[in-house]
Amino acid sequence: MASFVDRVKIIAKAGDGGNGCVAFHREKYVPNGGPDGGDGGNGGSVIAIADPNMHTLLDFRFHTKYFAENGADGMGNRCHGKNGQDLIIKVPVGTVFLREEDRAVVADMSEPGGRRVLLRGGQGGFGNQHFATPTRQAPNFAKPGIKTQARTFWLELKTIADVGLVGFPNVGKSTILSVLTSAKPKIANYHFTTLTPNLGIVRWKHNDFVLADIPGLVEGASEGVGLGYHFLRHVERTRLLLHVVDASGSEGRDPLEDFHIIKEELEKYGEPEGRPQLVILNKQDLIPEEARIRELMDAFGKLGYEAFPVSAAMNQGFDTLLDRIVGMLPELPPPRVFAEEEEVERPMPGEDYVIRREGNAFVVEGAAMQHFIDSVNFEDEESLNWFHRTLRDKGIIDALREKGAGEGDTIRIGDMEFDFVE
Repeated sequence: MASFVDRVKIIAKAGDGGNGCVAFHREKYVPNGGPDGGDGGNGGSVIAIADPNMHTLLDFRFHTKYFAENGADGMGNRCHGKNGQDLIIKVPVGTVFLREEDRAVVADMSEPGGRRVLLRGGQGGFGNQHFATPTRQAPNFAKPGIKTQARTFWLELKTIADVGLVGFPNVGKSTILSVLTSAKPKIANYHFTTLTPNLGIVRWKHNDFVLADIPGLVEGASEGVGLGYHFLRHVERTRLLLHVVDASGSEGRDPLEDFHIIKEELEKYGEPEGRPQLVILNKQDLIPEEARIRELMDAFGKLGYEAFPVSAAMNQGFDTLLDRIVGMLPELPPPRVFAEEEEVERPMPGEDYVIRREGNAFVVEGAAMQHFIDSVNFEDEESLNWFHRTLRDKGIIDALREKGAGEGDTIRIGDMEFDFVE
């Protein structure tokens, strides 16, 4: 198996916010000081960075969980809890982060050194110092930190190259790459010799561009035939496509038919309309009749494509092709960048909840319910009063009545149970 990996799934979680502290100032001769509980620290965020020294997602096959550090709880004497340390995830340039549930692009790491916050850490809770008022001078409660949820992401590496070589197996793409660049791909006279995309730098008349050999394209590739559709993603960012065909038909294939098949597979995958494409008529050294070469060039010309006869084995015919490529590249749009979701907001407790019957109990569930319960000090009268007011303000009491809750019924919110009182 090749060590090149271009698609993996990971689980990531930002750090929870630390809890606020309930504390009161105490020192000699000051037996009843005011509240001085400090705030909890913010949880660490999960941050992606595009590392130009990485070229595969192989490391993520063995390490799939990425959890940032939680914020520390606040302390007395107004001491703020330590913020959680951010977690840095380094990925190859060209990696796209997709949210598993809706396939939305969260981050496209298309620029070397690019940085993107994937998940923001939870905010730390306020200490009791924030809840002192002229009529409530000794608040005996504080706010918990915001808890974060683990999220699942797919990472897909989409090669960033100026020019991509596409075509059937064994038409000479890897040989062309080795002739035009210093890359050393595996070359052999059998199908699917190339199992991973290979990149090389072409230097021609003071111009440099990146050339990629895209493997695995056969009829049905967009539906999983051959090496499947996975390597088709590496075509998405290329600015110019070079269709390589075996002009000699040495394996009994028709170069025009092969061209149409590959073009159709690209269109099924979502090939953008209008992307510039050229045709390379490889293995011209195996065609004794020059008229046959001219015939193929005219045939592709009628389809609207320029065709260039070359012999990769003999290193012949590439000058005209390279002149055309370097002439086109300055006028081509930059590599495709995928639209990202808006900037990630720091998680906050939501307002939505649902009520369901569970035996003789009524269960109130929602993302904010446990945070709500954690905010209450059930041994403090003022905190209990706030709890009851909030139940009414949020409409939870009325919703429980509509569900059939009556005097003395058991109500469960988070890990707390209490009786329903009219």
